[in-house]
Amino acid sequence: MKIKERHKQLLEYIKGSWVKLFFSMVCMLAVAGTSSITAFIVKPVLDDIFLKQNVAMLKLMPIMVVVIFILRGAAMYGEEYLMNYVGEHIIRRLRDALFDRIIDLPLAFFHKERTGVLMSRITNDVNVIKNMVSTAVTGSLRDVFTILGLAGVIIYRDWKLALIAIFVLPLAFYPILEFGRRVRRFSTSSQISMAELNAFLHETFTGNKIVKAFGMEETEKQSFFEKSQQVFRFEVKSFRAKALTSPVMEAIGGIGVGLVIWYGGHNVVSGASTPGTFFSFMTAVMLLYTPVKKLSKLNNTIQQGLAASDRVFDILEARSDILDPESPQPVKHGSHRVTFDHVSFSYGGGDGETDTVLKDINLDVMPGEIIALVGMSGGGKTSLVNLIPRFYDVTAGAVRLDGMDIREIAIRDLRREVAIVTQEPILFNDTIRNNIAYGKPDASEQDVFNAAKAAYIFDFVQTLPKGFDTIIGELGSRLSGGEKQRMCIARALLKDAPILILDEATASLDTESERLVQKALENLMKGRTSFVIAHRLSTISYASKIVVIVGGRIVEEGGHEELLEKKGEYYTLHQMQFADNTGEALAENPASALCES
Repeated sequence: MKIKERHKQLLEYIKGSWVKLFFSMVCMLAVAGTSSITAFIVKPVLDDIFLKQNVAMLKLMPIMVVVIFILRGAAMYGEEYLMNYVGEHIIRRLRDALFDRIIDLPLAFFHKERTGVLMSRITNDVNVIKNMVSTAVTGSLRDVFTILGLAGVIIYRDWKLALIAIFVLPLAFYPILEFGRRVRRFSTSSQISMAELNAFLHETFTGNKIVKAFGMEETEKQSFFEKSQQVFRFEVKSFRAKALTSPVMEAIGGIGVGLVIWYGGHNVVSGASTPGTFFSFMTAVMLLYTPVKKLSKLNNTIQQGLAASDRVFDILEARSDILDPESPQPVKHGSHRVTFDHVSFSYGGGDGETDTVLKDINLDVMPGEIIALVGMSGGGKTSLVNLIPRFYDVTAGAVRLDGMDIREIAIRDLRREVAIVTQEPILFNDTIRNNIAYGKPDASEQDVFNAAKAAYIFDFVQTLPKGFDTIIGELGSRLSGGEKQRMCIARALLKDAPILILDEATASLDTESERLVQKALENLMKGRTSFVIAHRLSTISYASKIVVIVGGRIVEEGGHEELLEKKGEYYTLHQMQFADNTGEALAENPASALCES
């Protein structure tokens, strides 16, 4: 039932182009009608021209044939153009709907699905549906009209002989249904394999630097060859099922034609029928079996399209669990108090102790405070800050903004109040200007310049030949780590959100880049309620409060000196990093480090 509803929904897309569909069907009827007329005029051509030698008919018939074929050609052009237009229009709407749905789905969805697979749904699967709509649906309707028209001709010419010809048609539809089921099954497997191949290509090309650095080219080639072989295997099975359809149809058609020749020829020889009637009938029968055979091939295309539509509707029917409230509460733009009120969180949504990432978190952050979140990797720091913009919803408790549960605020309004700078800079293959203005596309040029200056990236941009119009490459590949990070900071500055999340923003930078980025961050944090996930404890001395998270729980909170005096988890982390830094200093400058010690 679910699949049928999906296909009904696909028909709704088709009905949206009903005007062009109507004229296309008129063209189809014209094509089918000309096929029937062609078979019908065989009788007067043979009986009146060749047997009775009718001169008037000799003058009329050539003109009629020319008119019929001109009309047929024009109708075929109109049908093909209109149906391909409808097909492309439907595919555009499907692609738009897919992207619209995917972009609205929560982060949890993207963690489960691979990028290459999602790309395959929008490109490969949708194209298969296009073939079904623009080619198979067109062909099916045209062939059905042609079969009906030609069936009318053969019944009119000789209804007894027509029964013999039509007798074999039910047998002809068996391979259409049976092989169609096989094609659909193999097509689904082929599309899944193609999606896996796309996902592999995306990962390999994105991580090409690591592939080369570790000398894994041959391993990746072998993996690709195996996935390519899998696609090949399913495609061959699908083609085998398609290929079997034609010979079976030919055999069945041969039986029907043989019976017609035997019985019809006997009637002509006995004088019960004329040669013109027989050849008109035979022409209609021969023309009749052609669309029947085409229907079997078109059914294969339809089955492939239905398999692709199932995969597309899997996405279209996906629903986000991060929903806007029915009656959103307004939120003012300005400094905010952020409160974690007995917050627990599990990625699986369960409440089991082993599944829970955050456990009974209570934290009250006043407007303008800078909160540093520290702890070992996997402790839950990033999970905690991801709850603020509702990338995920809490399993228990509530995150509050100025005392109001953030689930009572419209998602767009909430996220307007939050800016994020992550450890991995996320940039787009666009100009520097557009990347900085990404969160505020209506920003003036001066606003962009001011943000760049505050992020200490302006002078660098000015040295580039095209300045702020420079294309930075995929994920900012033409920039250094520090330059990319400062550009992300400029983007956050321009957004001017009162809540700031810094997720290890300096963790992957060298000392010189970190110094510049740290200065930019100081400008960014002024007057904002800030959450800083810190890897290097030396970078959080300015924090209003340090919160230590271990195993999903807050185990300590306070100032730097206060926590050191407690000699608890923070003290242990500090000592570990101090030892690491001393070791690094010895490695870089042994004499200086020994003199200092």
